[in-house]
Amino acid sequence: MPALSDLIGYAAALLTTASFLPQAILTIRTRDTDSLSLSMYGIFTLGVLLWLIYGIFLHNAAIIAANAVTLGLSASILYVKIYNTLSPRKYPDKPKNGKKPCGKAAAISRKK
Repeated sequence: MPALSDLIGYAAALLTTASFLPQAILTIRTRDTDSLSLSMYGIFTLGVLLWLIYGIFLHNAAIIAANAVTLGLSASILYVKIYNTLSPRKYPDKPKNGKKPCGKAAAISRKK
C-alpha cells in the first residue's frame, strides 16, 4: 500500500493539474487570449518545465506525471497567446474587454 505522503502527493498533483483544464479548453475553443498575460504564461510554463526535470531527477512519478500534463496544457495556452499576439487582429473593431459598445460607440459601429 502506498504511503500517506505518496497519496497526498498524487492528490495534489491531480487537483493542480486538473485546475488548468477549464482554461486550456476555453482558450483552445475560443482562441481568445486578450485577458491572459503573456509574461505570466511564459514564466509559468518555464517553471513547470523545470519542475518536470526536477521530478525526472528524483524519479518521482507524481511530480513527473503532474508536470508533464500541466506543461502540455500551459504550453498550448502559451502557444495560442503568442500566436494571437503576433497575428494581426481578425476583428480590429472588437473591444478588448469583449463587451459590446454602447451609447455613441454603438451608434458609430452600427453606421459602418
